[in-house]
Amino acid sequence: MKIVVLAGGLSDERNVSLSSGCKVCAALRERGHETALIDMYLGTDLPPQALFSAPIPAELTRIGRQAPDLAAVKAARTGGGDGQFGPGVLEACRLADVVFLGLHGACGEDGRVQAALDLLGIPYTGAGHLGSAIAMDKDLTKRLAAPLGVLTPKWELVRYTAQDIPALTRRLEVPCVVKPLASGSSIGVSIVRSREELSPALTQGLAFGGTCVVEQYIAGREIQVGILEDRALPSIEIIPKTGFYDYENKYQPGAAEEITPAPIPAEWEQRLGQAALTVFRALGLSVYARADFIVTEDGAPWFLEINTLPGMTPTSLLPQEAAAAGIGYGELCERIINASLEARRAGK
Repeated sequence: MKIVVLAGGLSDERNVSLSSGCKVCAALRERGHETALIDMYLGTDLPPQALFSAPIPAELTRIGRQAPDLAAVKAARTGGGDGQFGPGVLEACRLADVVFLGLHGACGEDGRVQAALDLLGIPYTGAGHLGSAIAMDKDLTKRLAAPLGVLTPKWELVRYTAQDIPALTRRLEVPCVVKPLASGSSIGVSIVRSREELSPALTQGLAFGGTCVVEQYIAGREIQVGILEDRALPSIEIIPKTGFYDYENKYQPGAAEEITPAPIPAEWEQRLGQAALTVFRALGLSVYARADFIVTEDGAPWFLEINTLPGMTPTSLLPQEAAAAGIGYGELCERIINASLEARRAGK
């Protein structure tokens, strides 16, 4: 099969995406596929056929401790233009049997790329454009999940400017979690334990457009559940060595202990899997995803969010969960492709 792995792009999760893309590309080549790795934003000047044999840059597999400098990425683009698709990207995608979306974050996980590929008749991996757009919106996801009996912390959608921060600091309840509405990898997330910490957290949120979800803080164990082909995978528990599971702890090897299957009673595992599937189906998702929970001492699964293009990096959680179910990395990539082609044929 001829496959384009689309990665990079122009989001704060760019480096994570490139690492995912490198690993996916290498795994698919090992399984005999003609596979090209392309940076969606920077594009390519290689002849189309040369893309499928070009070496995979080893340095792209490493993820720095900080999110990328997007201004520098923009400056590195040749040929100018403001579009998200760089030179040669769509031409290469048209040559492929399927595009494997190794993208993460805005304009990758929010449905826009999926919609563009749909309009061009190019099949791609993962959920469709509508489900992707809904899942990227943390407020809308909760609005759909909560009426179905899925436990989720109390939340409020807050749109604000710098002038609103003093009043919000007085009004909002603490402890809480301040999250940008549509970001991933915990970028811009603040855990606020005292009223004094609210103002800095909200100020940080201004850098993400001043639209945040302020969520009740729930103390408990951080457990995530992957979904593959409408079935829950074994859960995984994350125990950061310091702080919470932020960008650095997610992607620096050894920064967090990750245990799969999570050491929890079978009843808890069943409740987590059912809650994850309920959200997955309510949002009209397909193929695969990963849902994040906090589990309290009584085994209650508090749903936080769902990710439609989970990381596929060397430290990512979904591949670990798949491995616990007896599914190797290369097989996981192929199953994602085959299920995605079926979903596209079914109009999902």
